[in-house]
Amino acid sequence: MSGATAVTIGHFDGVHRGHVKLLDTARRAVGDGGRVLALTFESHPLSVLRPEAAPKPLSGLEQRRRWLLKAGASEVVVLPTAADFLSQTPESFLGWLVAEHRPDFIVEGNDFRFGRHRLGSTAMLREFGSKYGYETIIIEDVIVPLTDCSEVRVRSSLIRWLVAQGRVRDARLLLGRRYEICGEVVSGAGRGGRDLGVRTANLAPSDHLLPADGVYTGRATTDDGTGYRAAISVGTKPTFGEHPRVCEAHLIGFDDGGSRYGWTIRLEFDDWLRDQLPFGNVEQLIDQLRRDIDRVRSCSAG
Repeated sequence: MSGATAVTIGHFDGVHRGHVKLLDTARRAVGDGGRVLALTFESHPLSVLRPEAAPKPLSGLEQRRRWLLKAGASEVVVLPTAADFLSQTPESFLGWLVAEHRPDFIVEGNDFRFGRHRLGSTAMLREFGSKYGYETIIIEDVIVPLTDCSEVRVRSSLIRWLVAQGRVRDARLLLGRRYEICGEVVSGAGRGGRDLGVRTANLAPSDHLLPADGVYTGRATTDDGTGYRAAISVGTKPTFGEHPRVCEAHLIGFDDGGSRYGWTIRLEFDDWLRDQLPFGNVEQLIDQLRRDIDRVRSCSAG
């Protein structure tokens, strides 16, 4: 349908395989000549409505924008995460949506809720479709088998749980890509290159969800687009006493050229390698780090 507009609305945290199915369905509805608008919130609505219940994010706004466009959105529209906007009644929200974007189709999942107190439902979307002149398309859940052969519905909440448990391989199955975090490289304790002979890139703290404490195989991409195999450590550095949780990575074959801090890096997690353990002395830790790096180096690049 040349010139038609399809709209899909959500926070789209992680832009997982269920979100991609929404965009695929919207694109099929409007055809190559139509528009697909992905309406997302700058931050999770719970960060305003119930801050104590707001989940750790899987992704930032710019990551979501990039992934939504790659998945087929013509445009990503950022909705205000503001109390007055979020407190609209479902009908008021739909009235605003239709006046602002004039959709021919609204495409959502079967658990979509909207408006004040999440009172709006898919049944309400269909009910008001005849009044406002759009067609409602509701997609079925995406079901994915995990590595333990159980089958699960793809949900951002489940991906958060898997990541928090260190199950990054399973998270990848639901996301359709590796779980990733991005950040600026900052100064750490300085032990990596100075004392241990293993230089690491330390990420600046952020509010994004870190995997469970441990060492992971993965890959890193520097801000010039160059990729490296990486041994990624998440945790509190227990060999050296109490420390805040940090994320740091050793990039195999990387030469920082003397520019040690202030650049950005993207870390992607392939698989859990081992627990983060306290060692009796630095020599034992160094031996283990070398074994970790050898294992990462020998891992398949697939």
